Formats: sequence, structure tokens, C-alpha cells
Amino acid sequence: MHSPIPGLGRVMVFLAAALASASLAVPEDREEEGVQYGQVGTDVTLSCAGAHTGSPVQWRRAGAAALPEGSAVWQGALVLPHASLATAGTYSCHGEDGGLLHAVSLQLGYLPGVPFVSCRASDYENFSCSWTSSVETFLPTRYITTYRKKSLTGEEKRRNKNGHMGPCLQDPSRPGTCTVHGSEFWSSYRLNITEVNPLGSSFRLLDITMQAIIKPDPPEGLVVEPIPLAPRRLHVSWKYPSSWPKEPHFQLRFRLQYRPVIHRSWSVVETVNLSEVITDAFAGLEHVVQVSAKDFLDAGNWSEWSAEARATPVRDPATVASEETTTDTSLESLAEEPSQAPNPEPINHSDPLEKTAVLVSLGIFAFFVLAAVLVITILIWLRVRKHGKDKTKPHNFLVAATHLKALPKAQIL
Repeated sequence: MHSPIPGLGRVMVFLAAALASASLAVPEDREEEGVQYGQVGTDVTLSCAGAHTGSPVQWRRAGAAALPEGSAVWQGALVLPHASLATAGTYSCHGEDGGLLHAVSLQLGYLPGVPFVSCRASDYENFSCSWTSSVETFLPTRYITTYRKKSLTGEEKRRNKNGHMGPCLQDPSRPGTCTVHGSEFWSSYRLNITEVNPLGSSFRLLDITMQAIIKPDPPEGLVVEPIPLAPRRLHVSWKYPSSWPKEPHFQLRFRLQYRPVIHRSWSVVETVNLSEVITDAFAGLEHVVQVSAKDFLDAGNWSEWSAEARATPVRDPATVASEETTTDTSLESLAEEPSQAPNPEPINHSDPLEKTAVLVSLGIFAFFVLAAVLVITILIWLRVRKHGKDKTKPHNFLVAATHLKALPKAQIL
């Protein structure tokens, strides 16, 4: 009977082979000559391979006067209860005449834990994954790394190309990493990282979307230069990272950060160009500049910052001339009137703080003068008003007296 999907049988064979290789790892390690592995906290039994059945044997431990506490010999085998890391070592069994019958190196550790895995794509054609063990096993460990492409189309399933499933290639020069070459930017993958040691295995499945893990390498060739006759400007240029393929459909955008060396806060500018002019630099101060990159369509993450580049903007000619004049004047004053102080310093008569203090003092003085003038004016006005009232009263009395005199006596009585 034929399978409805021609490639399905080959897929099942591949998976079976991978699982078989993982399951066979433990027996191969256990069969290592002269070495026996055990799990910490369990009872470990060491057999005396060269002893005859029922013959008494004697066990010894290399470098120790006695066997571990609680150990016992049962039917020629040495039983080590609740073995700890300190129980590891080389053990040997001997016959009645003291002759060596068998020797074994006991190594103790733990089962593998689920590894920690992270993946990153430095371009849109390949991605790499790295991992670390979650448990210190104290035993020899190796890793099986495979991947498969998810959401295959009907045509892809029918053809079952080799690129849809395969090993994530490990590089001996970079332990703990593997790379999938020829990946597709718009596709998703499932990665399997299996940790294997002589006691067993443990694995982690990780679903990967290329758009989510894209993280370019830092830009290269960063150059910062001052611009002649422009005291506050620096010209910055850089190049694409060499790992990013130069294709028109996959561009990068950039983020530029800069600051004077003596300051801590950064200024940040974003651009799509390979150069930028900083227009607000501090003249005469050395600046440090860095640049990072990200996918043009905002996929993934920003790269790490590039190596630093430094430059100092040119100084303003007018400022330089003013400083030179001030310096010359100060030097002449010091030459004519040498100070007796141990560390003489020229006095700057144009100190802004001094000018401000003088202006404040003059303002306060003017305020008090105006207040005094106002008080005196009010007092004089009050006095004049009172005097005017006094003159008005006699005048009214005379008018009344004249009126009475003009009336007939009969009216007066």
C-alpha cells in the first residue's frame, strides 16, 4: 500500500533515525571500558567482573584507606547507598590472594535539564542558535541539534525537499552554537536542541520566526571628522555590516548616538543614509560617536552599538581670537604687577556675576529713593490740604456776620 504523501515515508525514517541515535547514546557511553556512571542520590552497584560465583572478594578504593561509609559487599558486588559526588573514584576488587580481579572508574552526576536556547539571525539567509545547560551534570555531555520548516505548502510537502528538515550544523570552534543555512526570511522553523549524557537526555523545542529574531551585526567603518569653518558640526559616515547581503529588497536603517566625552547623556538621531552631519556639537570639545542598525521595515531588533569613534569640532575663529586677546592682556597685567600670592590668578573684571550684582544693587537703591520721594510728596499734599481747610473756615464766618447785619432788627429779634 502506497502512502498518500510520497515524502512522508522518508520523513518518518529520518525521525526514527534521529531518535534512535539519541537513544543509543546512553548504552554507548555505559559501555565505555573501565568506566561506570551513576546518578547522585541513588544506590550504585559495582560488579566484580573477574570474580568466580560464590568466591569471596575484597573491594578497595584508590587513594583511600577505607570504603565510603555505609557501603557493603553483596554476592561479590559493592553496593554504595545514596551515592554523592564525593563517592566518585576508582574502585577495584581483589581475590583471596590479593590479586586484582577488576577495576572500575565511577563517575557520578545528574540527569540533563532542559537547555536554555536563544536564536538570532544576523541576515535574512541564515540564523544561529546558542544554548546553555540548565543543570550542571558533572558528566560528559553532547547535543543533538535539528530543525524543520513549519507550515509547508502542498507542493513542498509533495516534494519534501531536503531543506525543509535537517541538522542545525554545529561548529567545533564555537561550542554551544549551531547554524541553519539557506533559511527563508518569511518562514517559521521549529528547532530541537537535545542534551544527552550517560544517564539520559532532555530536549527543548523552540519555534522561530525569522522576522522576530533578525538582529544585524553592528555597522562597520565608522568615521567622524570635523567640518572646516563649522564650529558646531561633525561629519559621520559608516558602512553596512559585511554579514548583511547587499540586496535592494532588504535595507537597513541606522541610529546614531553622540555626546561630548565629559558628558554622560547621549543625543540620538535616526537616519536611512550612510552618513550624517551633527549640527549641535560643542565647539572645541571631543565627542564620542556610535551607530547601530536595524531592518528597514522594523523587523527584529537593533544591532549592538558599533565601536566608538571620536573627533573634536573646530573652534569658532572669533572665540579663539577673543580668548587669545584676553590671555595676552592677562599676561601683560601679571608681568607689570606681579602678585605676592603663592598661586596668583588674574581678576576678570567682566565677570557676568559681578555685573549682575551691581545691577541688582542699583535697582534696590533706586527703589528706596523712589519710595522716599513718594512718601515726602504724600506728606506735603496732606499738609497743603489741611492748610486750605483752615483758611476756608473764617471766610464763612464773615459771610454769616455780614448777612446778619443786613437784616432788620425785627427779624433779628
